[in-house]
Amino acid sequence: MAAQPKVVVIGAGIVGCALSDELTERGWTDVTVLEQGPLFATGGSSSHAPGLVFQASPSKTMTEFASYTVQKYTDLTLDGQWCFQQVGGLEVATTPERLAEIERRHGWLTSWGVSSRLLTPEEAVAVHPLVDQEQILGAFHIPSDGLAKALRAGEAQARRAMERGARFLPHHTVTGIESSGDRVTGVVTDQGTFGADIVVSCAGFWGPRIGEMAGVSVPLVPLAHQYVKTSPLAALAGQNTEALEASRPILRHQDRDLYFREHVDRIGIGSYAHRPMPIRVDDVEHPRDSVDQPSKLAFTEEDFAAAWADCKQLLPALAEAKVEEGFNGIFSFTTDGMPLMGEAPSLKGFWVAEAVWVTHSAGVARAMAEWLIEGTPRTDVHECDLNRFEEHQLAPSYVQQRSCQNFVEVYDILHPLQPAEAPRQLRLSPFHDRQRELGAVFLEASGWERPHWYEANKDLPEVEGVPGRGEWASRYWSPIAGAEALVTRERVAMYDMTALKRLEVTGPGALNFLQYLTTNQLDKPVGTVVYTLLLEETGGVRSDLTIARLGEERFQIGANGPLDLDWLTRHLPDDGSVQVRDITAGTCCIGVWGPLARELVQPLTDTDFSHKGFGYFKAKHAYLGDVPVTAMRLSYVGELGWEIYTTADQGTKLWDTLWEAGQSLGVIAAGRSAFNSLRLEKGYRSWGTDMTAEHNPYEAGIGFAVRMQKGDFLGREALEGIDPENVSRRLVPLLLEDGEAVVMGKEPVFVDGEPAGYVTSAAYGYTLGRSIAYAWLPRAAAVAGTTVQVGYFGDRLSATVAEEPLFDPKMTRIRR
Repeated sequence: MAAQPKVVVIGAGIVGCALSDELTERGWTDVTVLEQGPLFATGGSSSHAPGLVFQASPSKTMTEFASYTVQKYTDLTLDGQWCFQQVGGLEVATTPERLAEIERRHGWLTSWGVSSRLLTPEEAVAVHPLVDQEQILGAFHIPSDGLAKALRAGEAQARRAMERGARFLPHHTVTGIESSGDRVTGVVTDQGTFGADIVVSCAGFWGPRIGEMAGVSVPLVPLAHQYVKTSPLAALAGQNTEALEASRPILRHQDRDLYFREHVDRIGIGSYAHRPMPIRVDDVEHPRDSVDQPSKLAFTEEDFAAAWADCKQLLPALAEAKVEEGFNGIFSFTTDGMPLMGEAPSLKGFWVAEAVWVTHSAGVARAMAEWLIEGTPRTDVHECDLNRFEEHQLAPSYVQQRSCQNFVEVYDILHPLQPAEAPRQLRLSPFHDRQRELGAVFLEASGWERPHWYEANKDLPEVEGVPGRGEWASRYWSPIAGAEALVTRERVAMYDMTALKRLEVTGPGALNFLQYLTTNQLDKPVGTVVYTLLLEETGGVRSDLTIARLGEERFQIGANGPLDLDWLTRHLPDDGSVQVRDITAGTCCIGVWGPLARELVQPLTDTDFSHKGFGYFKAKHAYLGDVPVTAMRLSYVGELGWEIYTTADQGTKLWDTLWEAGQSLGVIAAGRSAFNSLRLEKGYRSWGTDMTAEHNPYEAGIGFAVRMQKGDFLGREALEGIDPENVSRRLVPLLLEDGEAVVMGKEPVFVDGEPAGYVTSAAYGYTLGRSIAYAWLPRAAAVAGTTVQVGYFGDRLSATVAEEPLFDPKMTRIRR
């Protein structure tokens, strides 16, 4: 590819305009933006978006996107007119549950470095006098939030891009995507064909249609969302000018799925308090055929009736007003509420930036520009990556149902462990029937039904000694989980590990391929297992893997998800010397862990499972009874034991064989809740939660998995200048003083009263009898003995930085 690639951006909405600005600012000026409608009111979602920019989110990434949008648009003008009004944001609570929720949201922003404050009802009304003080219990104020003028911001960025050489072509309808082999070569329109090295679809809710032309699934659903403007209010008379439009904070009444903004002397109201209204893209008019905006559908007054009553209750000044105009505006929703970003898996050079609201538009555009030009975005985007989905998550019925549910839940109070209600029963391990017989309580992840604890264990004597916890942390938890953790430490337990993604890499080039992509030494004898990392070129931790060498040219990888498969596939050599395939569906795994694990498995096999005969981080093929297995001596819970794999058809037999053999030893089935507690006691990291591509291995405490002396590997150059002992931040364990205080993750951590970091994973350590929270802290504070505080629902919980591992530091329990 030439140093100055030809880039074609499809769509001149806010995202396409922002991306063209970010690309040209970085020196990529051969940019053509194709738009099917006029410039710049193109007819898409940007044309009618109310422009509210709220930064609070449980996602650090989404908050960073929104914060950059605030920063960029605040400094942006168009012909002397503002593009962003920093009027602030106000979220009100009318229920005790919402009052607690805004405390949690305040904690998120503190964690992510955005200033905010909690207000009393009196203070809230002082900020927004239209709010009825009697209706609210408190509020949450974010001074830097505000209103973006989407069309102005888009045009202002487009003009800058055009000054640098970009061109914007209206009334060009895309009719096809050209390619040669597996690479994009151009975009076909009704006005001609445009050659391209890179194509980026920023088509908004038309994105699935563009994706279909490229053979790429773009899993989003266009949904209609109601927005109205009231008649003039006497209470707003003289408060705002036509030029400024608004002066009071944008307002969210999430208990009733409503938001509000000023339009001079009127109030604009957006409502999610109605049935989901999915729209077929084929039913949306082309901009040339629409008398108004094709994304603005007829207002359905009956859907707004209940919301209007709620509006007048919160804002009594509306009693004198009426709904003067309204429409149902189309926006893009995804199954998990996150954008779709990245390069298509099957067509090189074809990228998407879809399902992006004005709130996050500049941040997404910056990340996309960095990704395209530098090879990786500086913000971690794994939650947004187009390739994050499993195959079943691309089914049209799944996308429709989950996206509609996302609409319903957009303002709901959601627990971190709360599973989707439907569709369920999508992926079942071979042990599922046995688990149901044991009273498994299932939560869902990536479609898998995963036991979190078993009601069959409710009579274990260990249950009585498990301490209680607060109301929030008690949800989706049972003291039975604590008993399961203790029994694992005392006897032996069986864990279903089937949901772990398993990849097989084979071929004469497999070793060299994996040696280059990972950080640890893999050139070891057959039967060796290695913990290693995938890095970005920047040295950030893209994933962590366990890789077992099962043959000279065959490796089995324990991966974190579809993004790992995508990464490996993209780096395959062209000569066909390496093959990668996902073997998860055809296999299953049981973790057998605890001090009696060897007593359980050894009588079932002639293979030597002794410590000397079957060392730690080794793998063997064996038979357990009649079942052929691959056993790997690994332990994510810090106890003696094995991950035992077999084919899916043998899964039930494997479970029954182990279960029957373990009865005399007091074996139990144990779930994910116990598993998470045990792994935190050992300090084992969870990629995507504890560490991401934003962190290097030394910061994350996994520098032991890097072998700089092994030769070249992806990301090595970025690590060469880093002193492992002098990194600026570290991931460290905290021990909370309050025995019943269990935090959930993403809470702010304070040092000397000032926010300094945030919690990643947390759990109660039943063996230690202490509550554990792992957190990112600056180097000066990441020292054992440092006293900190964790912000939790408005409280500050005292904690101390501890040495790790917290449990069995000499590894005597694993290596015996």
